[in-house]
Amino acid sequence: MTKTIKELEPKALWNYFHGFNQIPRPSKHEEKAVEYIVNFAKEHQLEYFVDEVSNVIVRKKAYPGMEHKKGVIMQAHLDMVPQKNNDKKHDFLTDPIITLIDGEWVKADGTTLGADNAIGASAALAILASKDIKHGPVEALFTIDEETGMTGAVELKPGVLKGEILLNMDSEDEGELYVGCAGGLDALITMDYSTDASLKNYTPYQVKVGGLKGGHSGLDIILQRGNASKILVRLLQGLSATAGARVAGLKGGDLRNAIPREAEALIWMPQGDFSKALDLLVTPIYKELEFTDPGLEIKIIPSDNTSLPMSLTDQAKILGLLDVIPNGVVRMSDTMTGMVETSTNMGILKVEHGKVQISCLLRSFSDAAKDELGRVMQSAAALAGAQCRLEGGYPGWKPNPSSAIVAHMKQVYLDHFGREPEVKAIHAGLECGILGATYPHWDMVSFGPTIRFPHSPDEKVNIESVQKFWDYLVLTLERL
Repeated sequence: MTKTIKELEPKALWNYFHGFNQIPRPSKHEEKAVEYIVNFAKEHQLEYFVDEVSNVIVRKKAYPGMEHKKGVIMQAHLDMVPQKNNDKKHDFLTDPIITLIDGEWVKADGTTLGADNAIGASAALAILASKDIKHGPVEALFTIDEETGMTGAVELKPGVLKGEILLNMDSEDEGELYVGCAGGLDALITMDYSTDASLKNYTPYQVKVGGLKGGHSGLDIILQRGNASKILVRLLQGLSATAGARVAGLKGGDLRNAIPREAEALIWMPQGDFSKALDLLVTPIYKELEFTDPGLEIKIIPSDNTSLPMSLTDQAKILGLLDVIPNGVVRMSDTMTGMVETSTNMGILKVEHGKVQISCLLRSFSDAAKDELGRVMQSAAALAGAQCRLEGGYPGWKPNPSSAIVAHMKQVYLDHFGREPEVKAIHAGLECGILGATYPHWDMVSFGPTIRFPHSPDEKVNIESVQKFWDYLVLTLERL
């Protein structure tokens, strides 16, 4: 019986994955991962360099007799999304990720697993370390800060890479080839508010929303899961209207690209029984989310926090703004069946110390639709007297119907696995869109093993799919 991931096949890939999970590597803290790869390159006597933003490029010569093959770039990002359950003690800056084998899956112990994208990075290292895998000249590009801004891809300089074909290994469904992705845009909304010190005969309470599944704000947005911040705002609006609640602070989510699983608020309630009003608000929310989020928990408990509430005028503006900000699926695609075209996620909410901060990630396959959604965000903010800054925009990746690498990989999959892979686009930000703008001559494709619930503590990777992904990568290189 397999006890640890280091015993799984392919051993080389899983051993490098285990190595990555001993290294702290949340976004913007990839120093140890960069060092890990540099030491790897030195150990295997491979050419490498680290660019100005800490992307790492490693080169390996062709297998003897395959020098004439086109150069291939294997690409993965080094950072991971740091999410954990509330009851889990874990410091993502110091603690290793503890992996568990759960039947057909590998998962982590109460935290994100980091299979997104350490499985892809581990596959690249296993190819670079191999002595018997046949391939043409290969390069591995390990980018930084993909999850919070795609900084590595944005800052990659032209002319650095020599290859002509990019294999992005950051997709999450084995047996599928991705040939296009959504572009993205950050909407950052800010405003100030005043407080009210005149309350009398009010009692402070803490309102908590938790137990939600959360997930990836692109891949999982179609699942219609609850956004904890939006649920909280709905409760506060109701308690304000029916029971005279006064709001002193809110917070929810900590990543703009993860659907918030938890949110909380400090409120002041008039003395008296408001349980009936609360039940009338809570019951329909539980009913609406009983299938998508059966673990939903809503609690209201006494608090000893004495922070002052907002003024009534500012409370109405702020709750109204949070209410009307678009969230979730905005439009489905007319050309890709079952695919979201445009969406937005209210990922981070902080209302405290007289300041409001709201961070939303907008996605769309259509640059025009993405820009229009940004304008809507700015209009909503302006009506509340807030400011909305749009930044961090990155382009989508338009499918290339004449892609030679896609045709090649379709044939390889058919020959080896007995069926053609599905060719798709993905409602998430792959680095291909940015990299393709810098290297427009590249022929690109994205693929990977089956990963479920990335960006959440439920993240897991299917063991069998990792073996198939590995076999597919090796055959793709050998037969190119």
